[in-house]
Amino acid sequence: MKKPLSFGFAALILSAALAGCGGSPGTATTSAPPPVATSSAAATSASPTVDASPTMNASTAASGVEMKVSSSSAGQIVTDSKGMSLYFFTKDVKDSGTSACTEACLVAWPIFTTTSDAPTVEGVTGTVGTIASPDGMKHVTLNGMPLYYYAKDKAPGDVTGQGVGGVWYLVSPTGEMIK
Repeated sequence: MKKPLSFGFAALILSAALAGCGGSPGTATTSAPPPVATSSAAATSASPTVDASPTMNASTAASGVEMKVSSSSAGQIVTDSKGMSLYFFTKDVKDSGTSACTEACLVAWPIFTTTSDAPTVEGVTGTVGTIASPDGMKHVTLNGMPLYYYAKDKAPGDVTGQGVGGVWYLVSPTGEMIK
């Protein structure tokens, strides 16, 4: 009897939290974020976002590129080194140095982090920077806006977070929201 009650309560809390960050009850997720993502709730140590996995092309791996331009069904978008889509949150304030997505929001929208003060890019023409995240990681920004993953994107090229809640959008190579 205790398990169904606690599961129901946890589901209610998660649904309420996701609604607060622009999601809807249909966007709740119980799956883990992409392997390169680090949410403030899950981060326990600093680890680079770059890894020479088989899904990353050889030139990107050799150059240590952390962020690049990839083709998608939405056109040219900014992705991490493995081709995982990156998103902007319209509730963030440009150049504020903070993220409006906190706590439970970060479960569905993990931050894109780096260990570098100057993340390396390939094809991205916007201004790249970092801000401090609550867990001490460096949250990557583009044109002063924090970048995020969407936990439901499971493979390179997935863009299932595009337009979620009317507040989450893919990022163009120049650092603009793709609406």
